[in-house]
Amino acid sequence: MTDTAGNTPAETTSEEMPGVPEDLARCAMVIESAMEHLLKENHPPLAIASALLGGSLGLLARSMDKETILHILDSAANSVRTGEIHAATQAQTDPESEKA
Repeated sequence: MTDTAGNTPAETTSEEMPGVPEDLARCAMVIESAMEHLLKENHPPLAIASALLGGSLGLLARSMDKETILHILDSAANSVRTGEIHAATQAQTDPESEKA
């Protein structure tokens, strides 16, 4: 995937996302870049998230069984319930708060 200037997304290194497999880190960087692009074009965050979730579910449905998908969704829902997802998002958007 290239951006409009013909540059490829930033290379992902294991130092940037320790413990994350390189292919997963690279995919995450590409998705993050696409989300940033859509936000800059003033697409609503809900529309972007809904499209990503729908596409993700479609991809999962093509590659695994229903029970495995439900396990993944249960894990994601639990991350929302416990506040883990919001804490992780806050840490990414406010790295200065971790230094305090």
